[in-house]
Amino acid sequence: MQNAITEVLAGRRVESVSGGGWLDLRLDGEVTVRVAHEFRFAAPSFAAPEEVGHFFPGLTVRPSAALLALVGRSVDTARITLAGGLELDFAGGGALSVPPHAQLAPWSVRTAAGVACEALPGGDVRWSAQEDS
Repeated sequence: MQNAITEVLAGRRVESVSGGGWLDLRLDGEVTVRVAHEFRFAAPSFAAPEEVGHFFPGLTVRPSAALLALVGRSVDTARITLAGGLELDFAGGGALSVPPHAQLAPWSVRTAAGVACEALPGGDVRWSAQEDS
């Protein structure tokens, strides 16, 4: 199940990006990737080297212009790392990386039916029993 996340996320289009105490990427098909802790976003830049941002949602996230530019683009690849992190690559460039955390649940993927999967403290990942995400 390590990379079953690909089946849930790959090919889905980003419909909105919002911040606050966490980062939400709302995707088509009523799927939301919620990042509730530190993450790194590398955005492609055609005029200069790649722009890299480090974010700490616990301090409140205001989505940057680079994150907002994801709206309308699709998730190209999605994978869960062996350590329990989440990595998303987007069509046209850009990569979001959420590392695992020893004490907090740093990310989750939610569907209309509830939580499809979530990272647990310590790097484990829990999948729900739902089959139709």
